[in-house]
Amino acid sequence: MLTLYLAVPCYNEEEVLKDTTTKLLSKYKQLITAGKITNNSRIVYIDDGSKDRTWEIIQNLYKVSPFISGLKMSRNRGHQNALYGGLITLKDYADAVISIDADLQDDINAIDEMIEKYEQGCDIVYGVRKKRENDTFFKRFTAEGFYKILKAMGGEIVFNHADFRLMSKRALDAFAEFKEVNLFLRGMVPMVGFKSGVVEYERLERAAGKSKYPLTKMLALAWQGITSLSIKPIRMIMWLGIIIFILSLAFGIYTLITFFCGATVSGWASTFISIWALGGLQLFAIGVIGEYLGKVYLEAKQRPRYVVEEFLNDK
Repeated sequence: MLTLYLAVPCYNEEEVLKDTTTKLLSKYKQLITAGKITNNSRIVYIDDGSKDRTWEIIQNLYKVSPFISGLKMSRNRGHQNALYGGLITLKDYADAVISIDADLQDDINAIDEMIEKYEQGCDIVYGVRKKRENDTFFKRFTAEGFYKILKAMGGEIVFNHADFRLMSKRALDAFAEFKEVNLFLRGMVPMVGFKSGVVEYERLERAAGKSKYPLTKMLALAWQGITSLSIKPIRMIMWLGIIIFILSLAFGIYTLITFFCGATVSGWASTFISIWALGGLQLFAIGVIGEYLGKVYLEAKQRPRYVVEEFLNDK
C-alpha cells in the first residue's frame, strides 16, 4: 500500500481549516478502508507565515488527530516557496505527495484516480480542470491566454493545470536537484521527466474565506512564469530592434528621395514621433533585460528559498 502525504499550503486560512480537515479526514478514511493508503499517511498543513490563527488551529488539529501534521515556515515567502518547502521536507516520509490548496476548490475525489495512475507506474499525475464555466469571462480569457502565451514562449506547461498534482518520491528526489530561487512550480515539474498522467476534475466554489490570489498576484505569477522559463522576451526585443532599424533605413531613403525631388518635408511630426517611439522601446527593453539581471542577482546570492521553523510530525 501507498504511504500518502498531502501538502496543503495555508496563508490566513482560519475560516476554512476545520471544514477542510473534516473533508480530508473523511477521504483518508475511505482510502484506508479501501486498502489504497497506509495508516502512516498524513495530511500536512504548511503555514506560510499566516497573520491570523491558522498555526494555532493546525497545532490543535495535530493534537486531536493522528493523521494531521503541521509545517510552519519562519515567515511568509509566498505560495510557491511554501509549497516547494513542503514537498522537499515531506519527500523523505512518503511514497508520494499530493499538493492541494486549503480551500479545496480542487476536487479531492480526484485523489482516488491519481493513486490509480500512480499504481499504473506514473511518477507525476497532473490535476487538470475540465472547463472554466464558473469563472468570469475576464478570468477565463486571461488564464487561458496565459497558458497559450507561455507555451508560445517555449515553456513546457500542462494546459489548465495549477498546483494540484501527485509526485512520487523518485520524482521529488529529482525535483530537489533544481536549485533556482525564482520558482514557478507548474513550469518546473514537467522538466523532471518520468512517466506522467493526467486526471481531469471540476473545480469547485470556495467554501469560505477570500482568494489569496487577486489580479495583481496572478499577473505577478504570470510574469514570474514567463521570465523563469523562457528567454524569448529578450530575443523578441532583439528582433524588434532589427525591424525598427530596417524601418529607419527605409525612412531615411524616403527622406532623401523627397528632398532631392524638392518636396517639402515638415520634419516636426516624424522627428517627434520617432524620438518618443524609440525612447519608449529603449526603456521597455532595459526593463525586460533588468528583470532577467535581477533574477541572476537573486540566484547568485543563493539565499534559502524557505526556512522551516517547526515541524509537527510523529514519524
